Amino acid sequence: MPLTGGEIRLEHSHDGRVAHLILDHGRYNIITMETRRVMAERFTEIDADDRVQVVVIRAEGEHFTSGGDIAGFMEVEPVDLTDLGQDVTAAARSPKPVIVAIDGYCFGVGLELALSADIRIATDRSRFALPEMKLGMIPGSGGTQRLARLIGLSRAKYHVLTGERITGQQALDWGLTSHSCADAEELEKTVDEVVGKLLGYSPMAMRTAKEVLDRGVDGPLYTGIELERKAYSMLRASHDFAEGVAAFGEKRPPRFEGR
Repeated sequence: MPLTGGEIRLEHSHDGRVAHLILDHGRYNIITMETRRVMAERFTEIDADDRVQVVVIRAEGEHFTSGGDIAGFMEVEPVDLTDLGQDVTAAARSPKPVIVAIDGYCFGVGLELALSADIRIATDRSRFALPEMKLGMIPGSGGTQRLARLIGLSRAKYHVLTGERITGQQALDWGLTSHSCADAEELEKTVDEVVGKLLGYSPMAMRTAKEVLDRGVDGPLYTGIELERKAYSMLRASHDFAEGVAAFGEKRPPRFEGR
């Protein structure tokens, strides 16, 4: 049964193994302070649910999201905004792989939400932007840092300083997205295919790979390699690795248990 709260629905599929977080707040899916709070709460539920192996964030309507509730920021005290990026970007802290399905606008905090996820799949018509400069502001939920790490400092500076939109093709070419789909129908099909692949893998191995990638990329190369080596050694002792090797030898699909 779907759970609701704020402007986000939480639904499950694949016998509870896939959690769907669905933005549903009008045509533009504006992200309010309530949306931020509920996003963090939903991820707390998802992260504690051992059944869930994959998370998908998607949106109802014509656009993923046009961004935040601009007027609402003036109702919040500046001191209360110091932890702004800790709620809507909870996907970055989740140990589970998070996919974002994007169609239409993906602006402002909506792009910051997408940047905090692991895999971004979008339609050709999608447009991405951090337009805060037009309001005399800068992105405040990780946008400057995550965008620079994905598309390079020079491009990130240009798009943050000008607020200019990134096209679907540019997003694909620059590594902002992993797929660019012709339309919403192909987007859903592609997301389903990726979800199906991830469900066939060891939850423990995916959790470890996500952590190694996220932690390693922010440090020196030798630190990342050392982290990878130790994680590799740890997984060598797992049930899932033994099962994977056995299944390979017996030419059958593996039965991973996440341990």
